Amino acid sequence: MTMNNHPTLLLTGTLSATLKDRTIILAVTGSIAAVRTIELARELVRHGATLRTVMSQAAQGIIHPDALHYATGHPVITRITGAVEHVEYCGENGTADLLLVAPCTANTISKMALGIDDTPPATFATTAMGSGIPVLVVPAMHGSMYDHPAVRENIRKLKGMGVRLMDPLIDEKTAKIAANDDIVLEVQRILGGGNLGGKRVVITGGGTMERIDAIRVFTNRSSGLTGLELAREAYRRGADVTLVHPRPQGLYGITEVEVVSAKDMTRSVLDEIGKGCDLFISSAAISDYTVEPVDHKIKSGKEALTLALRPAPKLMREVREKFPGLDIIGFKAEANVDMDRLIASAKELMAKYSLSMVVANDVGAGGMGTPDNTVLILDRSGGEIGPVTGDKQLIAGAVLDKFIEVNG
Repeated sequence: MTMNNHPTLLLTGTLSATLKDRTIILAVTGSIAAVRTIELARELVRHGATLRTVMSQAAQGIIHPDALHYATGHPVITRITGAVEHVEYCGENGTADLLLVAPCTANTISKMALGIDDTPPATFATTAMGSGIPVLVVPAMHGSMYDHPAVRENIRKLKGMGVRLMDPLIDEKTAKIAANDDIVLEVQRILGGGNLGGKRVVITGGGTMERIDAIRVFTNRSSGLTGLELAREAYRRGADVTLVHPRPQGLYGITEVEVVSAKDMTRSVLDEIGKGCDLFISSAAISDYTVEPVDHKIKSGKEALTLALRPAPKLMREVREKFPGLDIIGFKAEANVDMDRLIASAKELMAKYSLSMVVANDVGAGGMGTPDNTVLILDRSGGEIGPVTGDKQLIAGAVLDKFIEVNG
């Protein structure tokens, strides 16, 4: 047996190991969105997955099987042969961890719901659904087809059978295939082990803005990227996630609550935690001070302008007072201090608010408004990790790994 030295396999795990040792069957049906699957396949490989592809005849009229052979590093299954490929991968003892049908046409959705398997993707789906292998369907079709009562009913049937379906993007009267990043995120959630499954996590992110007049505000350099990556990482791990931040982006699978000021953020967080919460992560750069704004524009041209600042609400204090038993992860930023002072400051914050963990960093050396960071992670048992250096997705993973390690 010769090893597969296909060049695509050199990309395996270059972005993350979240799908390492996972075999995914990518079933491609006859939607024009099939052109998107070449890059989708490569993204899954970059996160560590082994990809095998099965195509319908209609899909082969849109992209050539050689394109997906190149994208995955493995030959494409275009017909069921004496090797009974559908059983090999998706049977009761099959080697596949997930069947991903992307794009999935109205035709294939209905065939799956009715147990019709007259195309290779449909045959794989029937076999996977019968053996209990997870199935994720990513629809793509014209809007009127998606709105057909029978198609909607068949979607409901599939959900009732335990099949996961991603919502399409409704645009230009078309039910477009979900973004590749969102598909990868959902695959990671399904195959990630779910160590936060059943938990509700509320996260804050970004920098608040305090209004000065009808035009001006004061704020800080926070990009909000840490909060975004923490939200995505918690979602990957199975949590129900709410992100409270100033710049909602339509994040897939995550509830976003828009806020502006420190007062807005405090009010919204208390409201969200009050709905039920297992973990609160306070990663936002919240203003320590605010000002009484005026409704008009303050005239320019003055030699000096004095603003009377007053303390803004302290979110951590109010959360701890109202929810004394809640697990909280806090963030502590200092600027241009030595390591001993940074650790002491983090421990002071932890003791003050009875925090489960504190993530500390020196923003004088970078990290605020940048794509990467260097942090220390401290927990209430005295454990310490770090310095952890890398992009903010890596840091989000390290934070949640430590929380799960300590809290079980």
